[in-house]
Amino acid sequence: MSSSPPLNKTQAQERVDQILAFRAEQQLLAEQGLLPPELQAGKVRDYHDALLQQFQHSLNIDLNAKARHLSLGMQIVSFLGALALAASLFFLFYQYWGFFGTAAQVGLLISAPLLSLGLVGWLMRIDASGYYAKLAALVSFAAWVLNIVMLGSIFNLPASPNAFAVFALYAFTLAYLLNLRLLLAVGMLCSYIFLGARFGSWMGSYWVSTGEYPEHFLLTSLLFFLLPLKFKQQRYDGFAATYQILAAVVFFIAILILANWGSVSYLPWSHGVIEGLYQVLGFVCSALLVLYGIRQQAAKLMLTGNMFFALFLYTKFFDWWWDWLPKYLFFFLLGLTAILALLIFNRLRLVVQTAAKPGEVAHV
Repeated sequence: MSSSPPLNKTQAQERVDQILAFRAEQQLLAEQGLLPPELQAGKVRDYHDALLQQFQHSLNIDLNAKARHLSLGMQIVSFLGALALAASLFFLFYQYWGFFGTAAQVGLLISAPLLSLGLVGWLMRIDASGYYAKLAALVSFAAWVLNIVMLGSIFNLPASPNAFAVFALYAFTLAYLLNLRLLLAVGMLCSYIFLGARFGSWMGSYWVSTGEYPEHFLLTSLLFFLLPLKFKQQRYDGFAATYQILAAVVFFIAILILANWGSVSYLPWSHGVIEGLYQVLGFVCSALLVLYGIRQQAAKLMLTGNMFFALFLYTKFFDWWWDWLPKYLFFFLLGLTAILALLIFNRLRLVVQTAAKPGEVAHV
């Protein structure tokens, strides 16, 4: 076991699921008299027991379905608790803010994220599960945002997109420190705003109007999607999927808007030409994402591509037929389209299953 490469939490959980499935199948074969008694116990079971114990102690892995359900509940509770504590911190500052002088206000704003960051470090040492440290990290990020915003207000600084770069840097730092995908997504969103604002400024628009031009986010989405291909994220649980899925969602939402409202594009062509261009781009890119997801055995990426391909298709159906077809016929055509898609996916499924090697498992 010592010669094997280290696993992240997702990979370890998949290995645990394989062991449990193997044991369940072994038990079923034994009950049917198809498994010799000498194979029902021994070195394999001892090896699996040691491996399960190692995973549980080092990565806090769930060893059964009940534990997994409880872990999901703990994640939800910790997220809600972080939101509540962040809101409490926000309203606490505003409740008593007027009672402090400028020096005290600055001191409080600087000390809040530092103290919460120290709390994160302390909890990381004493809490093996990581839930409390991650909760404290979310509160620390909220304190950091409050720090930047309030300092700007105290010293009457002009609003700037550079604040989102600072937010993103702190979010990425905490995300990689604690293996926290939520803060990774927050850092990505802050980066979208910062880079989109910069791109908009170069194009001559005010940075506050960043969201009015979806083309601001296309290049950033491509960069985020390609980042885990260049810089591997095996040590970080689910980071590669988070980068690619969120980047794909933002990219396709921008394309979908441009495919229906060409007036918000920078391209110097007629609205009809711009919309047609982005419609074709949406179909092509979503189909490519489906194929990429199949090739990489990334079910969530494939699902994302399927969803947006269907959205592009149904919006075109709406443009073409909604005004002049009877409504029953319109929805009947949608149903036929769904059946056609089902036939195509079933054929692809058969092809993939035929080409798959024995024991090959799709990544989710």
